[in-house]
Amino acid sequence: MSRAELLADDPIWLILLKVLFIFLFALLTAMITVWAERRLIGRMQNRPGPNRVGPFGLLQPIADAIKMPFKEEIIPRTADKVTYRIAPVLALAPTMIGLSVMPFGGQVSIFGEQTVLQLVDLPVGVLVVLAASSVGVYGIVLAGWSSGTPYPLLGGLRSAAQVISYEIAMGLSIVAVILQTHSLSLGDIVDGQHGLWFGVALFPAFVIYVVSMVGETNRAPFDLPEGESELVAGFHTEYSSMKFVIFYIAEYINMIVVSAMGATLFLGGYMAPWPISLINDNYFNTGWWPMLWFIAKVGLALFFFIWVRGTLPRYRYDQFMKLGWKFLVPISLVFIVVLTVINAWDSLGTTGILISVGFGILLLIALVMMIPDRRDPRAGRVPLSGGGYPVPPIDLQIPSKPRRTKQARSRAGRRQTVAAGAKEGDDGVS
Repeated sequence: MSRAELLADDPIWLILLKVLFIFLFALLTAMITVWAERRLIGRMQNRPGPNRVGPFGLLQPIADAIKMPFKEEIIPRTADKVTYRIAPVLALAPTMIGLSVMPFGGQVSIFGEQTVLQLVDLPVGVLVVLAASSVGVYGIVLAGWSSGTPYPLLGGLRSAAQVISYEIAMGLSIVAVILQTHSLSLGDIVDGQHGLWFGVALFPAFVIYVVSMVGETNRAPFDLPEGESELVAGFHTEYSSMKFVIFYIAEYINMIVVSAMGATLFLGGYMAPWPISLINDNYFNTGWWPMLWFIAKVGLALFFFIWVRGTLPRYRYDQFMKLGWKFLVPISLVFIVVLTVINAWDSLGTTGILISVGFGILLLIALVMMIPDRRDPRAGRVPLSGGGYPVPPIDLQIPSKPRRTKQARSRAGRRQTVAAGAKEGDDGVS
C-alpha cells in the first residue's frame, strides 16, 4: 500500500494518538531546547547555565512553567483588549499546523495497525508549512499594534518587513527542490533523496534556506523585532505572565518546524545517513529507526540556531534587509534558472543549446556590468597620526582676521562703553 492509502486507512483512535504525539513532541522539544540553549550558551560564554534546580538544571524549565502562571498580568490602558488577547494564540496555533504534515518516519505497526509516522500527507504539504509560518507573523504584528505603545508597534512593523523579505528567499530556495522532485508532497520529497541528499546536490539552495530560516524565526543575529538595545523587548514588551510564555514557546516551536522542514527538504528526512544506510542491507531505514534519524537531524538544526546566537552579533536593520533583497533573492533566482537549464539540457536540440549558451553570455555580461568601479581606498580619507587623531595638512593656512566695517566698529565701541559703565556701577555699590 502507498503512503496515502495507509494514512487514509487509519482509525480514529490512531489519528488522535498521532495528534497527541505531535502536541507533546512540540512542547517537550521546546522545553529541552530552552534548557540546552541556556546551558550551551553558558559554556560558550564561560559562565554557568541553570544548575540549581535538579541535576544539571534539568528541572529549570519545569520550575519556570510552574512559576509563570502565578505572575501578575499587566495590560496597558491604551491596549486593544480583544486583539491583545488573541495575538498570542495567533502566534502559537500555526506552528502546530506546520508539524502536522511532517513525515517523522516510514511504515510501522502501532498496536497491530499498519501506518506511516505522519499525521497527514497532503499533495501541497510544502505550501501548508509556508502558509502556517506566514500566518504566524499576524500574531506578532497584532501584538505590537494592540499594545498601544510605540516600541511594540515598531517591533511589529519590523517583523512584518522581515517575514516578507525572508519568506520570499525561503520560498525560492524550496522551488529548487520542487523542480527536482516534481512534487509538493513532503513524503515524495523524502523518497526522492534515496541517492544523494538535496543538501549536497542543491547546495546553494540549502545555504539560502538555512539563512532564511534564521531570519524567518526572528532569531539572533536577525532578532530585529526583539532588539533589546533599541526596542526594550520588541513586540512583546507589554506582555506578561502566560501571554509572554505563549510568545516564548511559539518562537521555539517555530524553530522546530523550520528545522524539521529543512531536514525533510535537504537532509534526507527520516532516512539514515549514507554510511549507516549501507549496514545490514539498509536495516537502519526500517521500522522505528527512521524516526530516530529524523529527530537527530532536527536536533542538529536546533543546535545550529543556538550556535549562531552565541557567536554572531546582531545585524543592523539596513544590513539585514540588504542581505535578503540584494543577495539571497537574486542568487535564488539565478540558481533556479541555472537548474532549469540543466534539467532541460538533455531534451534541447542544437538550437536550444545555442540559445542557452547565448543567454548565459548575456547573463555574464550583465553581472560584469553590475560590478562597481574600483576606487582608491585612500580617497576622501583624512590621514591619522599615531594617536588616532586627524593630522592637519602641511600647507594649512589660517585665514587672516577680516577687517571690520564702520558699523561693526561703532557697535563694538558702544558695547565696551556699556560694559565699563556697568563695572563702575558695581564698584560704587560695593
